[in-house]
Amino acid sequence: MAYTETTTTGYGTRVGNSFKSIGTGFILLIAATVLLWWNEGRAVKTAKMLEEAGSAWVEMPNPGKIDNNLDGELVCGTAMATTEDSLSDQQFGIGAKAIALRRKVEYYQWIEHSSEEKEDKLGGKEVTTTTYTYSKEWVSSPVESAQFKDPAYQKLNTVFTTVEEAEQWAENVSFGAYKLSESLIHSISSREAMNLAINEDLLTQFDKATKTAYERFYGVKQQQPAQPVQPAQPAPVLSDSAKAVADSLQAVNDSINKAMANAENKKDLEYVHQAGNVLYFGRVPGSPEVGDVRVTFEKVVPAKVTVMAVADGDSFKPFKAKNGKRFETLVMGKKTGDEIIEDAEDANSMWTWILRIVGILLVISAFKNIFGFLTTLLKVVPFLASIMGFGVGIVCTVLGIVYSLIIIAIAWLFYRPILSICLLAIGAFLIWVFAFKGKDKLKELAANATAKNAPQAAPAAPAAPAEPTVPTQNPEA
Repeated sequence: MAYTETTTTGYGTRVGNSFKSIGTGFILLIAATVLLWWNEGRAVKTAKMLEEAGSAWVEMPNPGKIDNNLDGELVCGTAMATTEDSLSDQQFGIGAKAIALRRKVEYYQWIEHSSEEKEDKLGGKEVTTTTYTYSKEWVSSPVESAQFKDPAYQKLNTVFTTVEEAEQWAENVSFGAYKLSESLIHSISSREAMNLAINEDLLTQFDKATKTAYERFYGVKQQQPAQPVQPAQPAPVLSDSAKAVADSLQAVNDSINKAMANAENKKDLEYVHQAGNVLYFGRVPGSPEVGDVRVTFEKVVPAKVTVMAVADGDSFKPFKAKNGKRFETLVMGKKTGDEIIEDAEDANSMWTWILRIVGILLVISAFKNIFGFLTTLLKVVPFLASIMGFGVGIVCTVLGIVYSLIIIAIAWLFYRPILSICLLAIGAFLIWVFAFKGKDKLKELAANATAKNAPQAAPAAPAAPAEPTVPTQNPEA
């Protein structure tokens, strides 16, 4: 059963907090304005730099041989990234000739989830009901369960060992006859599992230490490893989002357990298990218990990569555009310079729109903080507050969008004056066309419609036939 906690906030406190939010709103508005302005400048500078790089790069036909004629040129070439450096993980006594070694650590812990429901009461009070649910998951760091709200779940977490995550990179990585710079080396992503060969004596030491930690927390070893002996705990009730996270984590856990089961280098001690690239601290890897620790080892291996950077002797350095922006990149596999530039332009466009949307949302949120007190003042009558809140939300949304568009337009005038002036001229012309020419056209259409719909005049009545003329006789005749 889920654990709930109810708190009540008085009307005066709510009003005070709403007025405090005004200052927060102005700070947020300033930050959003800076973000929108900076983003437009960043987008323009990056676009110009990529345009300059797109017209300047040359093909490096043979990276296996240093070509002095290419020195100082922005080059694009494809070759194998290799190294002769040997890297080692001293804590576990393993190593390999690789571009990088990575150690990832996960802990099986109780996790607290919370959801809130707020209800306005007559008189301005607000009742907040917080529901806490709990589930066991793999996480990247130990969780302090003593801070859990539900007393039944407090102090249920432990870890059998603590291991720091680590990553180390080779200093010398070759690209044909050239050497890669540190930033380019860190762009290589050809990761693969690293088979373990940990010394048995070291595994035995780990096993003894883990057993001591296990029995200190759980007591005597259980016959059934599925569940530890703990005080009676209510069954966790998870929200839909928490269930989705738990299901995805369970899928990852199942795949890792399957890989461990099929690994060739398996070594199973009582409390430590080595299989594939996973070192497991716990009794049964397929049935994890709170406190279990899972360490996964990976390495970055030699791979074919494409580099676009300025040739600098036997190495590379970033390309510096006229506006000061720098550019160098390493991508996996073989790509042409045009493809790299096109991908970079797409990424620039994508990030421009992402940051624009974020900026607009921040502006809207800022206005809601500034004008939120109007809704709070009416909280004494929740019905009126709901109406006011709806109206304030619409007004703040419209104001936020308009304000953001104005900032973006001004930024365009600053960063793209010629384009902005052309766009403004086009806009003014369209307004003139619709406002004046359109007005005349509407008058013409209205006149035509009026003439067409006017009732037709009745046909004139036929003239009466003329009476016959009777000749008069002359009396004197």
